[in-house]
Amino acid sequence: MKKRIEVTVNREKYDVAVKPHKLLLEFLREELELIGTKEACGMGECGACTVLIDGKAVNSCLILAVDADGKAITTIEGLSEEQDLHPLQKSFIEMGAIQCGFCTPGMIMSARALLNESDNPDISEIKKALAGNICRCTGYKKIIEAVKTAADSQNTR
Repeated sequence: MKKRIEVTVNREKYDVAVKPHKLLLEFLREELELIGTKEACGMGECGACTVLIDGKAVNSCLILAVDADGKAITTIEGLSEEQDLHPLQKSFIEMGAIQCGFCTPGMIMSARALLNESDNPDISEIKKALAGNICRCTGYKKIIEAVKTAADSQNTR
């Protein structure tokens, strides 16, 4: 038996019926075809599936789609404005903070949640915000620098 939910995903409203056991991650990838949110550990340990719910970073593999009813969800696809990349996305590219790219959407979404709360985070705040995101390719240095660069550029706007 399905349950109706109303969610706003990337500024677009949806009124849909979902199975009560469907994870938010599955809903986003399978129903809405937003495949930027990655499925990896399935246990909330790696951060690859991070999205924003009402501006806060959450692991979408741990949330049921029905629990997102009435919420605003932002995925990596929702950060850019038409063809313009978000400053975080630009900074990750420019700073070489992506290698295989699998963790990048989750890293960027966690960083976005941090920048929603702090205009000028220091390095320790950035590290804390990214602590739930695992990258197997880098040493995190370039990722942290990319977040700091994006934060600094936001302050100049």
